[in-house]
Amino acid sequence: MRVDDLSPSMQNYLKVIWSLEEWSDDPVTNSAISEAAGVRLSTVSDALKKLSDLELIDHKRYGSVSLTDLGRQHAVSMIRRHRLLETFLVRMLDYTWDEVHDEADRLEHAVSDELIDRIDRVLGWPTRDPHGDPIPGADGSVHRPDAVQLGDAPAPCRVRVERISDADNAMLQYFQSRGIVVDAELDMLPGEPFSETVTVVVNGQPVSLGTAAASAVWASVL
Repeated sequence: MRVDDLSPSMQNYLKVIWSLEEWSDDPVTNSAISEAAGVRLSTVSDALKKLSDLELIDHKRYGSVSLTDLGRQHAVSMIRRHRLLETFLVRMLDYTWDEVHDEADRLEHAVSDELIDRIDRVLGWPTRDPHGDPIPGADGSVHRPDAVQLGDAPAPCRVRVERISDADNAMLQYFQSRGIVVDAELDMLPGEPFSETVTVVVNGQPVSLGTAAASAVWASVL
């Protein structure tokens, strides 16, 4: 079975499961998939049964969901398509980083692996997409950077932004306006006692980030 033999819906579910596993050690549950995919729990349950029947996932009733080797192979293929398309749209067609996610979602189901390999070559084999997410290699290898969520960095310290979640377009626009982008270096200040905010200094300007914003940024300590 090739990934192109799957319906776009099944491809999406595999991609969602992979994405939930990539930056978190929490178990992947039906409810987490439902929230990430924006669909009802009953719809998720039906889809997971089909994926299980195709031996693409391991799913215990009322338990966590995990990808089988074949499911992971197909999920990584879709992730590779998505992230290379996002990179192509930004570099070659002047899209902004908050515009590309939905566009890539539409295109990834229609392109061939040959086209993706050619896009990869034209772009010079990039290793990260515009949000810092690692682009899987043609062999399926994925190299995740050694990074933690901003709120978990040991302030005071200096950090380099490695990855920013693309789940919220308005938040991406805010980060861009404040200079919080991939590869930016930030100085983290100790937080106020009993405060849930994180304060960083960007280009000499302090910026306070709430829990949602701080958890959307992954950084490495310099």
